[in-house]
Amino acid sequence: MMLLLTLFSCVSLLLLLWLAFGAVYQLIGAVAGYFYNDKPLEAIPLCETDALPSIRVFVPAYKEDAVIGDTVRRLMASTYPSSKMEACVIADGLRPETVAHLEAMGAKVMEVRFKKSTKSKALNAALGAFQSAPCDVAVVLDADNAPAPDFLYRVACRFKSGAKAIQGRRAPKPAPTPLALLDAASEDTNNHILCRGAQALGLSARLAGSGMAFDYALFAQTMSTIEAVGGFDKALEGALVAHGIRIEYDEMALVFDEKVAHSGAFARQRGRWIAAQFRYCRTFLPLAILHCCKGGHLDFLHKALQMALPPRLLAPGLLALGTLASLVLDSSLTQLWAIALAMNLAALALALPRWMFQKQYRFVWWHLPGTFYAALKALTYIPQATRVFIVTPKTIGN
Repeated sequence: MMLLLTLFSCVSLLLLLWLAFGAVYQLIGAVAGYFYNDKPLEAIPLCETDALPSIRVFVPAYKEDAVIGDTVRRLMASTYPSSKMEACVIADGLRPETVAHLEAMGAKVMEVRFKKSTKSKALNAALGAFQSAPCDVAVVLDADNAPAPDFLYRVACRFKSGAKAIQGRRAPKPAPTPLALLDAASEDTNNHILCRGAQALGLSARLAGSGMAFDYALFAQTMSTIEAVGGFDKALEGALVAHGIRIEYDEMALVFDEKVAHSGAFARQRGRWIAAQFRYCRTFLPLAILHCCKGGHLDFLHKALQMALPPRLLAPGLLALGTLASLVLDSSLTQLWAIALAMNLAALALALPRWMFQKQYRFVWWHLPGTFYAALKALTYIPQATRVFIVTPKTIGN
């Protein structure tokens, strides 16, 4: 009996340390996010076309006929000169009529077929096909993204000022369900802590998988080393920072993104994300510690530690349950559980978007227990996510 109690205490302490690490990290990032200052950009006159970098936009689309047309339409409506921009849709399983429609809008469509489809395979296939026609900047969008009209122009100005890797701000499209609103709030929280906060501290922002831009040659070279089943953005993020590339964040480079509306799709998506995050944490953390000890490479260590964070939607619930359990069991760790919970809640209060506290959105809070359950369910998808790419269905086309 004593052995079981000792084992339980050890497991409880390890869980507390992990959750407390996440709470401290997020609180620091949440506070730092308020000190973020967007770098002033030196404008490039649009009339001076020759001064603008050439941009190729890659849009991997796996059976996403419902949304890809709107994304291409918005992309072609960009204020960026058409002579300097090329839209490349990587069509995996799109219907022939969808392909014809995209080509009629002016997009280049590259059809691919894989035994097991992944974004990294699609992007590497497209980069290989365009190997003899490089350009200056590569942009990656999801098939459901709606870039703001000036998104490419913001990216171009960043590259003219010396940036090599940029994450734009992913903002939510109109959310049709309470879960989609919570997903939108989670995205904004990510932007505040992992992008604004990181930049304010002089560290690299996260990569979100879309709304990203890179030096073209650097992107092609780095992607050639990546064969991720899921979470290619995490593999790319770690590889870039490991080689001293700082990932910048542009708050004004807007890309509107569809949020998950139903719990089943939400659990599968989060399962894929968690699996990728922990897989690349195991890959990068030992290397990051070694690099930091040898050359003080703090940015790489920060990135590896970021991948070790507890899932944000699980952490408050687990901390609350841990605090309650320690109270019931009269544990000596009760105070520590309570402090970690308070720090986690403080970080969320600072980082959540202000609209979440407005009267018309108060009903969303009642759906938090269901979201916590969906996040728990996501853990059951981790084994599947390591073998096959789990697709999140998208339906919004405007």
